[in-house]
Amino acid sequence: MKTTRYPGIGAALCVTLLAILAGCAEDKVATRPERPAVKSLVEEQAVEESADANAILMRMAEFLAKAPRFSVNIQESYDTVQPSGQKIEFGETRQVTVSRPNGLRVEAAHSDGEKHVVLYDGKDITVFNPSRNVYAQVYKPGGIDAAVTYFLKDLNMRLPLAVLLVSRSPDELKRRTQSLDYVERTEIYGVPAHHLAGRTETVDYQVWITEGAQPLPLRIVLTYKNAEGQPQFRAHFSDWNLSPEVQDAQFAFTPPEGAKKISFLAQLPQVALQKGVAPEQTGEQK
Repeated sequence: MKTTRYPGIGAALCVTLLAILAGCAEDKVATRPERPAVKSLVEEQAVEESADANAILMRMAEFLAKAPRFSVNIQESYDTVQPSGQKIEFGETRQVTVSRPNGLRVEAAHSDGEKHVVLYDGKDITVFNPSRNVYAQVYKPGGIDAAVTYFLKDLNMRLPLAVLLVSRSPDELKRRTQSLDYVERTEIYGVPAHHLAGRTETVDYQVWITEGAQPLPLRIVLTYKNAEGQPQFRAHFSDWNLSPEVQDAQFAFTPPEGAKKISFLAQLPQVALQKGVAPEQTGEQK
């Protein structure tokens, strides 16, 4: 079966889905047993704080933005809408390590076995494909924020959940979010969490954030509401480490023996693109 793997995920949570979620939340509230008549003041305050969706989202964003280092594993899946209209789900795993201000390492393994490594050491952005032993590299000083912006906008490369990697994530989330609701208190694999649902101009999103002193994302679902078929992207976070041992060498790239340097697709002259260039001749990720 011939399928299209990356047809341009770029939409958001559909109105219907959000309405259903809101309805479910109301139903659950209606059927839940009444709370005990006597509750401590601390419990009352915790409940009131937990229902402030904006405060919870900003607390998470600011916590990550200020973290000097962190590492996390992400299990992702995403829909691709085929020309026939059928949705096919693909998956990938990512191991992310951030060491501010200049260290970023993302190791990705796609469900078809393809692997990619994205590195940034404060000077160079490198994408390495170990399966084909090829790499693309560009000089971009200025720190993680500048590198991620350049990677996405100028190189037109794919980096899921990039907003969580940059220190300006609180401002970005605040600027993009048009509405935000608190859905419910729940658990993700036994961890108490706040479930929020937000809307931007192009994407509706849900995020589950841990309760307590370390407000970290546990799960994220994006629905691209303007894209045909409204595909979804789903991510589950595990093994958060806020004090990983890092060394500068793990963010720098040393080409393996025989590795071939290629260009990012965005760097190729238009005339080359018009003649047709195979993906393996560029740094394009699948």
